[in-house]
Amino acid sequence: MIELEGVPELIDPVMVAAFEGWNDAGDAASTAVAHLDGEWKGEVFAALDAEDYYDFQVNRPTVWMDAGVRKITWPTTRLSVVRVGGDKPRDLVLVRGIEPSMRWRSFCNELLGFAHELGVELVVILGALLGDTPHTRPVPISGTTSDPDLARRMDLEETKYEGPTGIVGILQEACTHAGVPAVSLWAAVPHYVSQPPNPKATLALLNRLEDLIDVRIPLGELPEDARAWQVGVDQLAAEDSEVAEYVQTLEEARDTAELPEASGEAIAREFERYLRRRDGGGPTAGGHATDGQDGPSGPPYRREGPGGRTRPPKPPRSGGKDTDSGGKDTDEDGESSED
Repeated sequence: MIELEGVPELIDPVMVAAFEGWNDAGDAASTAVAHLDGEWKGEVFAALDAEDYYDFQVNRPTVWMDAGVRKITWPTTRLSVVRVGGDKPRDLVLVRGIEPSMRWRSFCNELLGFAHELGVELVVILGALLGDTPHTRPVPISGTTSDPDLARRMDLEETKYEGPTGIVGILQEACTHAGVPAVSLWAAVPHYVSQPPNPKATLALLNRLEDLIDVRIPLGELPEDARAWQVGVDQLAAEDSEVAEYVQTLEEARDTAELPEASGEAIAREFERYLRRRDGGGPTAGGHATDGQDGPSGPPYRREGPGGRTRPPKPPRSGGKDTDSGGKDTDEDGESSED
């Protein structure tokens, strides 16, 4: 039994989780939860025992000095709680850590124990994957769930993915089997600029989260950071004709795929978000960047290989993707794409 001391009774709590590692291309997801924690000054109330879930040769502890005293910070997962004010206050339970090295089932069961004790009504897990998406277009965000009823009620996609998965997929399935409503939000990060940070993808995840749980999230400097990031990538791409040509190819493919609904659902969502912010007393600090709005699910996502990838491959001459023997799209490391 998990006993929580010092945690007040929560109001309509939602658990929002993100994990560094395989499911966190460009650190977009973990940075989103860190942003929530920082803007609302979250108070840590629990940390999982690092000894139980982490291989310290994979995720090494760090040594630091505090007033001349050497201290050690161990890799772990921490939980904090923040209260969102407004006409309808509610609490967010923020889960931020590193994808565990072992005992994933026990790890998920421990998180679900906290969710049960705190009365969590919904679990939202954030992730980011590498995708064939241009950095010049709105970041594609896909919302998935394993619950058909939840998919219909919240206008989400019922996941049909089969293949290798990370802790995001495992935690979502654990929630489903435990009867806890769970949703995963995925951002597609351009595979040719995979190094963190990626504030544009972080902003897009926060915008989609804002719509999903109906809260206003203070964006701070994220919109400006997202614009600066895009300008920087524009400059780098302009210096290499091969990269510029590849980006143009991605833009044309994206625009063609999205043309039928470019003036439909995406614009309606952005207008509704604008009205909510206006009715709530104006935009929060930092405003709201339409560049980071969510879009259709977009092209298949690619996972980040070891060390990332700094340059795009040349577009295949045949005009199609390579496929494995099972017909699934695969990246150059042989990994299949995930919803």
